[in-house]
Amino acid sequence: MVVSKSVATKEDLKNFKEEIVHQFHVISEDVISQVKQVAEGVANVNEKLDRRGQELKNEIQETRQEILAAIKFSYAELDKRIATLEKDFLDLKHRVERIESHAVP
Repeated sequence: MVVSKSVATKEDLKNFKEEIVHQFHVISEDVISQVKQVAEGVANVNEKLDRRGQELKNEIQETRQEILAAIKFSYAELDKRIATLEKDFLDLKHRVERIESHAVP
């Protein structure tokens, strides 16, 4: 039985090394490409979030303005009603005072 031993030559080692380096470059280029795709996806999501955030801020501001206008209107109505009540109260107070002043002998 003959056992043959393969002996790697310098040329074989050089070719093997070049193949390893080539495979490394191919793999690293693929990884870099995938990282760029992920970065683009993150940038797109970030832009969408920024736009949505601005839309929400605008919507909140519009709603706030509407609420403030409604409150202002409500306070104006309440102020008007209170002023009327105060006037009526003063009128009644004066009438009571006149009646009491005539009733005292």
